[in-house]
Formats: sequence, C-alpha cells, structure tokens
Amino acid sequence: MKKITIIGGGNLGAALALGLQKTQAWEVTVTGRKASRLQSLADKGLTISTDNSAAVAEAEWVMLCVQPGQIAGVMEEMKGTLVPGKQQLISTATGLSLSALAGFSGPGFTWVRAMPNTASAIGESMTCLSGAGLQESQWEAVESIFKPIGNVLRIDEPLMQAATVLGASGIAFFMRYLRAMTQGGIQMGFHPGEAQAIAVQTAVGAARLLQLQESHPEAEIDRVTTPRGCTITGLNEMEHQGLSSAVIKGLMASYEKISDMK
Repeated sequence: MKKITIIGGGNLGAALALGLQKTQAWEVTVTGRKASRLQSLADKGLTISTDNSAAVAEAEWVMLCVQPGQIAGVMEEMKGTLVPGKQQLISTATGLSLSALAGFSGPGFTWVRAMPNTASAIGESMTCLSGAGLQESQWEAVESIFKPIGNVLRIDEPLMQAATVLGASGIAFFMRYLRAMTQGGIQMGFHPGEAQAIAVQTAVGAARLLQLQESHPEAEIDRVTTPRGCTITGLNEMEHQGLSSAVIKGLMASYEKISDMK
C-alpha cells in the first residue's frame, strides 16, 4: 500500500481520508491539532496523529487540507522532515498559487493544487487539478489519488478559483436547491422524508441523464415539457422569479469573494 498523510482532519480532510480508505490501495494518516477531534476517523481504522512532522516522515504523498493562512506554519513545522524527491506535495488550500506554495517549501518539491469536494467521502467528488513541471507519469500518480473518490479534471491554474466556486461551493448550492424542492414537496402534501427522497433521487437522475447521454440540459427539458403543461408553467414561473439569474449572480458573487481573498 502507498502511504499518504493528510494534514488537517476537518470536513474536507476527513472526507478525502475516508474516500481513499475505501480503495484499499492507500495507507492513510490524518493529522489535526486535537486527537479528540480525530477519534471518529481512528474508530474507522485510520491512523491519526497530532504531530505533523512525524506523520509525514514515511509518507510518499503529503496533502495539505488546511486554511491558506495555516500553510506557512505547517510547512515550517515539517521543514526538517520533508525531503525533495521523497514526498510529493498537494494543496487543497483555496487561493494559494503554485508559486506561493513553492515559496513555502523551497526548491526541489513538486506541488499540485487540488480542489475536490466533500462528496469524495462517497466516491462522487469532482476534483480539479493544476500543476507545473509534472511529467505524465507524475500526473498519472496524482490522478490515481483522486480518481477512486470521483471524477478528475486537469485545468489551467488561472481557473482554480472558478473551480472552487463551481465544484466545491457548488455542493452547498445544490443542497440549498434540494432543500427548497423538499419544502415545496411538503407544502404539496408529502411528509418531509418522502419529499426529500423524491427530490434527491430526481436530482440524481437528472445529473445521470446528462452524464450518460452526454446531452444538453435544454434537450432534457424539452423531453419533459409539453404545450400548456405543468412543467413549462412551473419553469416559466421560476424564471420570472429570477431562478437562472439568481444562480449566476450567486456564483459570480462567490467568485468575486474568492478572488479578493489573500
């Protein structure tokens, strides 16, 4: 088994660790400031540690799942243990460029920026990757970390901020839509559990239609709508109330916010 250490056992780090564990190809260690907060991961068979330096000593891959402002301190903590060429470094920290990351580690280290989402815990993440100077064999190794927990897409580094909004924040946006669908179902007469079950499976089906048939959303909408029908009536009312505009404005507001973050 290959060894990977995930620095930071928060929501994202934990989701990634659990997703990787399911592949049975990785020996995963997760670190955090307090062991008590990592106990649930230990209970599921993962190795936990509060010592970042010791945890990366034997690792082949080190993934930093911490806030951008914590990167400098974490890298300083591991300075005496990390060895160029021995460990490959991956960062999920929002907003830190490859050049900034290289400044924290010094020369000789290969960095990759990765933006997965919390659906990695169930193998359904959308992970965007960017890096510089990697050989194809190195890219294959990086992708092998993330492919078992979902889909992977290599992108140019300038698009990483947008990928964070669309793919990571997007989880929350879809959850809010599903909550609204559930509330509407309750108002129409369903019990909450029934309404949520219908809304969730309908969302899964809609997404899978696009994936498997490689069609456009409007093509699938045309299959559902009929003249003077209830579907087109509902769609038009949602558009009158600003559905598409609100989604786009929300995405752009998030993008402007993340672009301003230092």
